Amino acid sequence: MQVAIPHQLGREEVRRRLKGSSHQIADAIPGGMADVQTNWPSEDSMHMAILALGQSLNGRIDIMDDQVVFFMDLPPALGFIQPIVESAIQQQGQKLLAPPTAE
Repeated sequence: MQVAIPHQLGREEVRRRLKGSSHQIADAIPGGMADVQTNWPSEDSMHMAILALGQSLNGRIDIMDDQVVFFMDLPPALGFIQPIVESAIQQQGQKLLAPPTAE
């Protein structure tokens, strides 16, 4: 599964936001009770190991100049939740990458 979310923030700002909110990734996973471990093998790629619904999943987020691409390998047993996961990624990603608002 692959979900691309456009942004206009610049890579540094996207990295800052992802690093600052990576502890909230588990909250966005449907079904709750997820354990998410993250690491940054390079400055523009965050890898995730996710334990949810009794399944181990691996994913990553790649930061590009104009979009963030979320990759997730869903096992066949969880294929039925792909639309739900894609929707959650889109919604949460758009909130995270929204341009700053003037106050």
